[in-house]
Amino acid sequence: MFEHRLTHARTALRATLGAALAAGAVAGGIAAGGTAAHADTDVRPPAHAAHVAQTGANGEAGERTQAVQVTADQVLAAARAQIGTTENAAGGGTKFQDWYATSQRGAETAARDGGNITSYKNAPWCSMFVSWVGEHTGARTQIGWDAYTVSHAKWFEDNHRWGTEAKPGAVVFFDWNGSKSLSAIDHVGFVVKDNGDGSLTTIEGNTGNGKVEQRTRPTSQVVGYGYPAYAS
Repeated sequence: MFEHRLTHARTALRATLGAALAAGAVAGGIAAGGTAAHADTDVRPPAHAAHVAQTGANGEAGERTQAVQVTADQVLAAARAQIGTTENAAGGGTKFQDWYATSQRGAETAARDGGNITSYKNAPWCSMFVSWVGEHTGARTQIGWDAYTVSHAKWFEDNHRWGTEAKPGAVVFFDWNGSKSLSAIDHVGFVVKDNGDGSLTTIEGNTGNGKVEQRTRPTSQVVGYGYPAYAS
């Protein structure tokens, strides 16, 4: 699951999430040779499920955005407190996956993408981590909730909270190949700061060897940013 394996595993990882869920498989994808997919990569659902996000109740990535009394610093503190949380050998076992698999949203996205809700327990969890932080800080209606990074990003775009400027507490979406296409998004995390040298400091789940970590990422890999409307 080391990061240098990502490029070689990426093609295999484009197997659909819906198919993985339906099979009850470990939805991190199984790369050639039977090894688990890289932690930094999101598995795409079938094309019919990758529709544009809705903003109504129970829509893509959660409810319509509503004002919250939560600051960016509070969200980052909650994310930072999870640093070191590690998945098990099957790519699961985190509180983020367990929460999502038992949530209303997990049932909705399993129905949307096809398959068994329990398969989220071993699925790639970067977006579930972001969603969990939103839930547990009271900022879910600004951060959204989804297991699929593309739908999560489209929810920000459809709510007119999408852009290209790194801001503390923003939700940052990555494509390791450097495209600016939302449909190519591989990974998601929180911006801690723009380092001013072409890199970002971030907090991410499902990264490195399947952990929550603080990372430094090149801005060249950023597709865009979602902007929660935090309290001042």
